[in-house]
Amino acid sequence: MRILVVDDERLLVKGMKFNLENEGYEVECAYDGAAAVELARNGRFDLIILDVMMPEMDGLETCMRIREFSNVPIIMLTAKSEDADKLMGFESGADDYLTKPFNILELKARVRALLRRAAGVQRAQGTTLTAGALTLDTEQRVAVRDGRTVDLTAKEYDLIELLMRNPRRVYSRENLMNVVWGYSYGGDYRTVDVHIRRLREKLERNPAEPEYILTKWGVGYYFKG
Repeated sequence: MRILVVDDERLLVKGMKFNLENEGYEVECAYDGAAAVELARNGRFDLIILDVMMPEMDGLETCMRIREFSNVPIIMLTAKSEDADKLMGFESGADDYLTKPFNILELKARVRALLRRAAGVQRAQGTTLTAGALTLDTEQRVAVRDGRTVDLTAKEYDLIELLMRNPRRVYSRENLMNVVWGYSYGGDYRTVDVHIRRLREKLERNPAEPEYILTKWGVGYYFKG
């Protein structure tokens, strides 16, 4: 597994690189957003750890540029803990978020969880889920709508696969956080709302009147099937 670590704090980068390499990962480093975009474009990475607060091109813009050509899982790092900053990170295409200062054990746990979920459970070749004009290839982790491939982040894919595998089952936001993200965000369940909205924008013909991903008011979300 190859990981790209991006942060302008070189001492922090050195520490993350040391600890991740001790876990068996191959780690490459960048210290600014432009270099990160170039590396991500030309190299194959299984995960990117990306700091938000960087000079010239910040992490949010860097994340958006990477999302133009890659769905690699991205963990955002920031010194800010406000909910609005976290939501901006998810809006930019991040899959996970960690606030500085952080425990290196927590970082490694999140890296493992995100890589595990991105890889997906081994399934029989050719397995697909279909509903109307929407199809998921669960081996390739690809979504297709009206015959066209739709680019989804790792977490967006995990979320829609869970819903499609369990049609008409209503999941609360807390349930979705626990199942898809694998741990609690301390009550910040708006993360789920952001991902649901982005899925509707990508998969629904009319996101304002969804036909697949529906809301049961006061309870949660479900896939109509």
